[in-house]
Amino acid sequence: MKRRMSGRGGPAAGAATARRPRRVARRTARPGGRDARAAAGFVLPFLAVFALCYLAPVCYAVWTSLRRTTRTGPLGLGTEREAFAGLVNYAQALADDRFLAGFGRVLLFGAVQIPLMTVLATALALLLESAAARWVAFFRGAFFLPYGVPGVIASILWGFLYVPGLSPLVRIAQGAGWDVDFLSRGSVLWSLANIVTWQFTGYTMLVLIAQLKSVPGELYEAARIDGASAWQVARHIKLPLLRPALVLTTVFSIIGTLQLFAEPMVLRPLTSAIDSGYTPNLHAYSEAFVGGNQHRAAAEAVLLALVACAASSVFLRLAGGRRKDRR
Repeated sequence: MKRRMSGRGGPAAGAATARRPRRVARRTARPGGRDARAAAGFVLPFLAVFALCYLAPVCYAVWTSLRRTTRTGPLGLGTEREAFAGLVNYAQALADDRFLAGFGRVLLFGAVQIPLMTVLATALALLLESAAARWVAFFRGAFFLPYGVPGVIASILWGFLYVPGLSPLVRIAQGAGWDVDFLSRGSVLWSLANIVTWQFTGYTMLVLIAQLKSVPGELYEAARIDGASAWQVARHIKLPLLRPALVLTTVFSIIGTLQLFAEPMVLRPLTSAIDSGYTPNLHAYSEAFVGGNQHRAAAEAVLLALVACAASSVFLRLAGGRRKDRR
């Protein structure tokens, strides 16, 4: 009996006990593999949609911009075929004065419209989040309502207010002795800025209000206990905490400004001040669907995307540099 007992507790038992942790380790490792496969199952559909809806169009636009259409036969009346063109389309786009003038126009547009809209949205957000504000839900919905109107519809609505024969604003101005033309060459750009400001101020305001909602209320209470006024709370607490939301909305506004298209496209039949190259997006659209030169239009679209990325990166770097200087 002793030998049998010792045999059971001998080297065989030690080997069995040595094997158990490995089995346990293998069993515990299996759920991790299942979690990895489950995570991949959730991520792969997103990656497929991202590649199909984002990467594929971008790669196709770049590939199209590097090619050109050539025609064979006398006077170019033969068959068409595509050939590699290198950077010829980019050179032609950069040599087009109308295309470059469109860039200058939208940059001037953004330099005036973005700060104005940001200041207005910030003021509305601070007023609606103040302790004395009444009818907050009503005014918040009223200010946000223009964002729900599509850009084309908003441009049509404001077009009726800009046309001299239909606009009540023009009649009121003429009754007061002012000669106003909202669609003239010198004022049509600011008429477009008015439409964009009317449409997107409420959206920017809601983003800022969401940022203010994330601030703990104890911080405001501590400031009031220390004797801070409402203006001091807004200046020294609320505005610094709004900085991330302001940077985010400004980046969105820069990108949206460079992509200005619907508003000038709708107002173009109403005035001769807006031509086919009034904005870079409008110029690329005209090249592709009016001039039939989709290769150059693709090059202009790629240049527009690069300028948007560069402008956003410069702004983010400047905003980050100012933050470091304050620290």
